[in-house]
Amino acid sequence: MLWTHQHVGPDDVTMSITTSPRTPPSVHARSTRRVGWTILTALTPMAWGTTYIVTTHLLPEEHPLFAAMMRSLPAGLIALLIARQLPHGSWWWKSLVLGTLNMAAFFPLLFLAAQQLPGGVAATLGAAQPIVIAFLAVAILHEKLSLWRVAWGVLGMIGVALVVLGPNAAMSPLGIVAGLGGAVSMGIGVVLTKKWGRPEGVSAVGLAGWQLTAAGLVLLLPALLIDGIPPGIDGKAMLGYAWLGLIGALLTYTIWFAGIRRLPVTATALLGLLSPLVAAVLGAAIAGEALTPLQLLGFAAALIAMVAGQLPPPRKKDYIRS
Repeated sequence: MLWTHQHVGPDDVTMSITTSPRTPPSVHARSTRRVGWTILTALTPMAWGTTYIVTTHLLPEEHPLFAAMMRSLPAGLIALLIARQLPHGSWWWKSLVLGTLNMAAFFPLLFLAAQQLPGGVAATLGAAQPIVIAFLAVAILHEKLSLWRVAWGVLGMIGVALVVLGPNAAMSPLGIVAGLGGAVSMGIGVVLTKKWGRPEGVSAVGLAGWQLTAAGLVLLLPALLIDGIPPGIDGKAMLGYAWLGLIGALLTYTIWFAGIRRLPVTATALLGLLSPLVAAVLGAAIAGEALTPLQLLGFAAALIAMVAGQLPPPRKKDYIRS
């Protein structure tokens, strides 16, 4: 905003004084806090990006329900011991709903997609989540559709596809349904988490504990009856379960829920693009393969989409003249 003051003196000389607006300190503080929370929240999908490597190299094969249960129930019980808070009132059923959407349904679908599809195809389907969340936010949160963030979400998905899709990527109908189902399931869970918020006095650890425990209990019987306990669980498998439970669930969901509370939901979802990128980098590092120029282009596109999606849409400048 520009303020102009004109004074006409005796010699008809026009004097103009222009002052520039000064941003209040509170605005700078809010901006700094948002950047800090964005960086912290970004650590969550980066940790989730290790799921593919841990699953394929450490865990027993053909036991997706058991792996999902082991990722959620122990972590949830530990979180409850740390927070010493139990749900109350409507939060009993809300925790069950959120735990089912964010974990009990999402985890098995994620593992199933990883088993049925090449990692690149599964990761690309997961990268559709920001677009899903953008439309769910309109339906559930009654937010105005942000074409700005939808466009960056599309670019991010294309970038991820360039990084992780190979020329011989096979398509399994069951795997595709599982991959898209996982994106929709967690997308609804993320939007409802934003809508319902967090009860006053409840910590992020407590909220994560409620949902992880609910998810683990939902998965317990199906895991034991359908998958059963994998034979020969060794130290390597225990290390994998510990990583996925303590780091990939307890720590990450605590940070994730705290971030969702403070950041725009669609912008937060765009941070999820980091997950398949980290998975691709780890896969290339373990396999000893260098990224091709096309993959590097996709990597850059996904990173640009993720960063640009954190920015507010551009607005037309208004000028005030006097």
